[in-house]
Amino acid sequence: MRNMIIPPEELDFQPIRAQGSGGQNVNKVSTAIHLRFDIRTSSLPDSWKEKLLSYADQRISGDGVVVIKAQTHNSQEKNRADALERLQQLIVDATKVQKKRKATRPTFSSRLKRLDSKKKHSDIKSGRKKVDY
Repeated sequence: MRNMIIPPEELDFQPIRAQGSGGQNVNKVSTAIHLRFDIRTSSLPDSWKEKLLSYADQRISGDGVVVIKAQTHNSQEKNRADALERLQQLIVDATKVQKKRKATRPTFSSRLKRLDSKKKHSDIKSGRKKVDY
C-alpha cells in the first residue's frame, strides 16, 4: 500500500496564491498548490475507488474529486510534495481494513461494583425524602 504509484497525468496541480501574511512575496508569487484527483477516472483498483468514494472526508467532493490545498511551505515544490503525501495518506486511510471488534462481556466483579454503586446512589436519594413519623 505504501508503494502505490499514481500516474502524473491523473493529477492536476494548479498553482495559486497562498493566503495569510507573507510580506511582499505573497502578493506576486503563486506558491500554494491545489491538487485535484478524480477518483472515478483514476487507475486505482475498483475496490479502492468504492472505499474512497464512500469515505467521509470533506476533501472528497460529491463528484468524486479529491481537492487538496497545500500552502504551508514557502516554495511551490515543497507544497507539491506535501499535497502528494497528503493524497497518499488519504488513500491509505480510506482503504485500510478495519479490525473486527471482538465482543466482550463485563466481568463478575465489575457487575458487582456497578450494582453496589447503584445501591449507594439509591440510599442517598431515599435519604432525601420527607420523613413520615
